[in-house]
Amino acid sequence: MINILITGGCGFIGVNLIHYLLENNADVCIRIVDDLSVGSPEDLSQVCEFRPCGKSVPQQWTPGVDLITGNILDHDLAQVACAGANGVVHLAANTGVIPSIENPRRDCEMNVMGTFNYLEGCRINGVKRFVLASSGAPLGEQEPPIHEEMVARPISPYGASKLCGEAYCSAYHGSYGIETTCLRFGNVYGPYSTKKGSVAALFIRQILAGETLTIYGDGTQTRDFIAVEDLAGAIWAALTTPEVGGEAFQIATHREHTVLELAQALKTLAHDLASLDVNLEHAPVRQGEVQRNFSDISKARKILQWSPAIEFRNGLEKTFRWFLNRK
Repeated sequence: MINILITGGCGFIGVNLIHYLLENNADVCIRIVDDLSVGSPEDLSQVCEFRPCGKSVPQQWTPGVDLITGNILDHDLAQVACAGANGVVHLAANTGVIPSIENPRRDCEMNVMGTFNYLEGCRINGVKRFVLASSGAPLGEQEPPIHEEMVARPISPYGASKLCGEAYCSAYHGSYGIETTCLRFGNVYGPYSTKKGSVAALFIRQILAGETLTIYGDGTQTRDFIAVEDLAGAIWAALTTPEVGGEAFQIATHREHTVLELAQALKTLAHDLASLDVNLEHAPVRQGEVQRNFSDISKARKILQWSPAIEFRNGLEKTFRWFLNRK
């Protein structure tokens, strides 16, 4: 058996990761710690049956999924929940550039102290694997493709808090030997993203609600869009590949697509799959957002033996169809 603790497991990436783990590992034991502020038990129930534990941590690890309701700022809970784990996947966080600009203190508390608490839980309980969900935000505005050797220059509180989490991961590897791995996710999209605030999911929800799509600036800003199924495979690789402690990896596709290209692709899908007409409008550029962003993923290919498999437009169509089937 393998025992995996996932913080934020009821969120978009969490439920997709759990679906992936259960599909590929019959004897996996999963503990979720989630405060249910974003994800919900109903979201989790779409991919698995689970045992609701309230605020109590089960004494034993058993195959399947246990849901513990709790906040990552509760350091006592972190220490108890990590006991007996083979690995921790830390997904729970304050996410997004704009929320971090609006409330930088909350962003710092959640992303720095939340990460610290679960690293401490690993240290105290002898857990040897820790995977941090990070992003390209610590690198800030740099000429793409971005890669792991670039000097970090965050331009948002979110980027700064994620960089601090990465620094603590490096320190806990160097000081305590924990095999920490930081995965800098691209712009993730896919099924089960009904509450995700990133642009692909937001656009699809707006299309199905009959709303106009708002593009900030001229739409030439680019992102590296990665399907969540590919992302789950990267997390598994980080949990199981030997000798990757203290490393950071760009997890994306090494391709850039403009926000306008995304909007046009979804507009076509809306017409072809649902006979819906979509209108676009432009608004002023938002401060703190990077203009161009895509990743060099050669390090992940070489060391993690991981590569994305889902092509952009195929992934968008699968995601759009999933949303349509929920109507």
